[in-house]
Parts: sequence; structure tokens; C-alpha cells
Amino acid sequence: MARRLRMIGTNSGNNGCPTLYEDLDTGEVLVQGDEVRDPGDIAQLKNVKAGEGFVVVPRELIVDFGPKEVARVPVLIGFDEFDEMFETFEHTAWRLETRGAYRSDEETETYRRFVRGEDAGYDLDDAWCVSRRQQSALGKRFERVRVVDNPPTQGQLYLLDGARRNSAVGEEIRNLWRGEAERLKLPAQDFWIFDSRVVALLHFDEADRMTGVELITEPVQVLRYCQVRDAAWHYAVPHKTFSARVASTG
Repeated sequence: MARRLRMIGTNSGNNGCPTLYEDLDTGEVLVQGDEVRDPGDIAQLKNVKAGEGFVVVPRELIVDFGPKEVARVPVLIGFDEFDEMFETFEHTAWRLETRGAYRSDEETETYRRFVRGEDAGYDLDDAWCVSRRQQSALGKRFERVRVVDNPPTQGQLYLLDGARRNSAVGEEIRNLWRGEAERLKLPAQDFWIFDSRVVALLHFDEADRMTGVELITEPVQVLRYCQVRDAAWHYAVPHKTFSARVASTG
């Protein structure tokens, strides 16, 4: 079975090698570089096994993108500190949503009304909406890509409907079919990226309740999430267009 690989980083722009890749299942690192073929070079290598190959890459590639520790120690922050990040960031806040349901949504009256087939009745003057409008008025950007199953779950349909609330207070929402997300090898994770320098990785339990927030600031790790953002945003569809497509097939 082919490995599931994710590019960690490259020093070569878009022209090929040298590049580092991570095996998403084992954590192993694959190196792409210029092959070493000179017998004199190979003769100097130790403990060479049959089938092994050798490549040359710039030292800077390893320094810039190579793993810095064998096992990363998670840094967890409280929910209050997490909430403050939505007012203290400077430029952009970007979210990937990949789950089929969120307990925080299911516990709201708007969700219950939506499930009953009624208008959800979103309050655009609640504290969350007021804060989003205030931050958007400062020129800050809030963007999300929501991954949707085919057919969509009840929770995802609720979020498709709720995107009009997000848009009304300044957020831009796009959607992506799960099949496309898997083709792009997007991680099955929920996270926020703030100012392309800090990642808040969200943890959930089996009941779809958010249980913690892990802060990631290591540059190579942040870069990986930014690469996910770029791919997801490029292929995702604006929510109005996506919702119309779902309605036409439902």
C-alpha cells in the first residue's frame, strides 16, 4: 500500500527537489534530492544494505524543515485564553472544520429550531456576533473551510444554513466535499491559524464535545498547517454556491 505523504518543506521553490516529506501514519521522514551514484562516494558510506539509496540535499533543508524533537510535547491553553485570541490577533484568523457534528451546536436553540424545519432565528446582536463585527471593522479577516460529507450530516446542514450568520458579521465561508479533502490529503483535524504564525489545534471527545486547545508555534509545524490552508482554500467553494449544489441534489 502506498504511503500517505505530506510535504514538510523545500528549498527549491516549485522546481522539484530537494524536499522533505512526512509519512502521516508512521512519522517517518522521506528525503528527495539528487541521487548519489559515484562509486567513490558510496564506498565511503558505512553499513550499506542492499536496496538502500542515497541522495544529497543542502544542509539548510535539514536545518529549516527537519524535525527538532523525537516526540512533541503538547502545549495546552485554557478556553478563556483561546477566546482572547480572536480579539488579539492582528490580521487573519482561518479555520478548518472537518467533523460531522459539534455538540456545542446541538445544544443551541437555533439548532433545535433548524432540526424541526423552522427558521433557525439567529441573533445577530449576541456577544459573538458583536465581537466578530467589531474585529472585522478593524480590517481583520475571518475565513473558514468546512468539510462536508456526501450526503451531509444534520450538523453539516445546520452549518450550511448558519453560514449566512457568519457572513453577516464579516466571515467568509467556503465548503469542500470530504472526498475532495481526502484527495488533497487534508488532515482530519479542526484548527485555527492566527496570522500565519500560531495554530490552535482543537481536541474533541467521542461525543463531539471540544475538550481542549493545543497551541502550536514551532515554525515548521505552523508551515504545514499553512500549506493545508492554502490547498483547502484554493479548492473550496463559496458557501452560497455550495449550498445551492446540495439543495439541487437533495
